[in-house]
Amino acid sequence: MKHVTVLIIGMLLLVLGTQGAIRLLADHDNAGLLARLPGGFAVWLTCYAMAAVTGALLAGWGGKQAKQNGRGR
Repeated sequence: MKHVTVLIIGMLLLVLGTQGAIRLLADHDNAGLLARLPGGFAVWLTCYAMAAVTGALLAGWGGKQAKQNGRGR
């Protein structure tokens, strides 16, 4: 069950990071969730990119572990 939770959290991070980065690239002044974070465009884009990459890694690992645990039963 914990691997499925990691998978879900990873997918949420992936979606939020990707959506935020695309929105920021389309409109440089629209930082979305990170609007209160100081630093400007480069910092916001880096944070969104890191969230997307972290989410992809978590989702991949959680999915792999959940699949392996399902086969072992």
